Amino acid sequence: MVIGRVVGSVVATQKNESFVGSKMLLVQPLDLDGNDYGQEILAIDTQDAGPGDIVLVVSEGNSSRQAIGKTDAPVDSVIIGVVDTVRISRRFEGR
Repeated sequence: MVIGRVVGSVVATQKNESFVGSKMLLVQPLDLDGNDYGQEILAIDTQDAGPGDIVLVVSEGNSSRQAIGKTDAPVDSVIIGVVDTVRISRRFEGR
């Protein structure tokens, strides 16, 4: 699972019938400090996310297909949540 920020959308007038009516968004992965890393991910939106939203993305094919309830759909990534807050507790481990 990845935390990311919605940075764009993709409009496709012709697409696999599994995605008819689905919104496709571009998500920039974020590290735990909120910085961009890696390449943008194209994800099917199931949460009505929009530009600037921080979201949870599942990027494993089988898990993604289960999230949209279409076990035979050709999908890699799905937005499964909109993040309200992230709290990180860092421990100091030393002597």
